[in-house]
Amino acid sequence: MRLKDLAEHLGLSQTTVSRALNGYPEVNEKTRLRVAETAARLGYRPNANALRLATGRAGAIGMVLRGSSEFGPHTSEFLSGLGGRLADEEIDIIVTTVQSYADEVAAYRRLAASQKVDAIILHSPTLHDERAKLLIDLNIPFVLHGRTDIGVPHAWLDIDNTGAIERATSHLLDLGHRRIALLNGLKDRTFAMHREAGYRKALGARGIGVDPALQANSVFSDEVAFRTAHHMLELNPRPTAFLAGSMMTALGVFRAIRQAGLVLGKDVSMIAHDDVFPYLNADNMYPSMSTTRSSISLAGVRIAELIQQILAGKPVADIHEIWPVELVLRESTGPAPRA
Repeated sequence: MRLKDLAEHLGLSQTTVSRALNGYPEVNEKTRLRVAETAARLGYRPNANALRLATGRAGAIGMVLRGSSEFGPHTSEFLSGLGGRLADEEIDIIVTTVQSYADEVAAYRRLAASQKVDAIILHSPTLHDERAKLLIDLNIPFVLHGRTDIGVPHAWLDIDNTGAIERATSHLLDLGHRRIALLNGLKDRTFAMHREAGYRKALGARGIGVDPALQANSVFSDEVAFRTAHHMLELNPRPTAFLAGSMMTALGVFRAIRQAGLVLGKDVSMIAHDDVFPYLNADNMYPSMSTTRSSISLAGVRIAELIQQILAGKPVADIHEIWPVELVLRESTGPAPRA
């Protein structure tokens, strides 16, 4: 079916139908829904090249990854959700890889100048992220995966990192743990600051001071977590519980616990973040891992949808989402061991 055929069936002009299908704000909601429902019922799909010519869009979304640490399982899960949803709309993803902050800034300038992408996905933000300010100055639409405070309206989606870690810490405190270690992300990242805030809030509510020796900030990797947890378990007194910033971190902590001759869930407890990884299932670990659950794949799906809303004309100031995080208790958490 051609656009002309669909327009004749609806009794509308081809321009109106095209604008309705592409979310232009001047088309009222009733007409837009009528056009969309009819197109779906009759199996109409716009020609991608014709659509790009008509709208002036590139038909692609950009994402810049910096350094080897951003090529892990979190990124692949996010891209699987993002790419699947964009593919439904025949939109491609252009991924640019760089090695430094200066290279990343240059990549954004290059993407804006080339007009190869319609929007950017910005990730791993700092508290006052200069990259977000740059994209606003370059007048290129973007959605931020996370949060930053730049004093200018922008679109973002984030999870409740503060609430998640506060709840996890409180649960361990309820089990009698007082020496709780936090293996967090890089210190300048907003999510790491939010998680530390939740950790401090839970401890402070019980009148427990924060021990700097029980806090660590780094990339999420098995090896770094193993070395960090190994060092902490040599402290006297040692931690009786760990909050692992990711499932990859949890693997390293688990190795350190076993090497120390301790039993996870009995001598030492652990709660890890990131429950939803198809190739690292918390239920199938032994013992099964208690986690804070939030799907990064679904976050990718939702950000794809938010980008389309922006391109359809929705104000970025209206695009703010905070997702709650579920605490899932399994065998890796138990009462604090008696002194």
